[in-house]
Amino acid sequence: MKLRRSRRSKRGRIEIIPMIDVMFFLLATFMLTSLAMQRLDTVRVNLPLGRAQPLSQDQPLTLTVDQANRVFVNQQPVRLDQVTATIAHLLRPDGNVVVAADDHAAHGVVVQAMLAARQAGAEHFLVAVHRE
Repeated sequence: MKLRRSRRSKRGRIEIIPMIDVMFFLLATFMLTSLAMQRLDTVRVNLPLGRAQPLSQDQPLTLTVDQANRVFVNQQPVRLDQVTATIAHLLRPDGNVVVAADDHAAHGVVVQAMLAARQAGAEHFLVAVHRE
């Protein structure tokens, strides 16, 4: 009499499709996380080299002058005669303004923008530099 096995022995298989799905999910998560860590809303300027202490985590009021001598207050373009009114509305009680001037910006435009900020009530100017 021939007895039949009730179970067939199956070899284990490694399914690769779910593993690919998990790896794609991890890749997408790490890419999005690294993009979220970048400050993409800034005006691009070439800062001069220097040594400075890093700022605290809160976002300070930023006065930017780019290479084409355009003036920005917190990444919003403004004319030089509008700097005083714009900064007066945005200035914090500490009176700090970060000046991020391009290395090739005209010195006179930077000084005029800083004087306009001083008229708006800015007390302290922090000059942004590219760390060496």
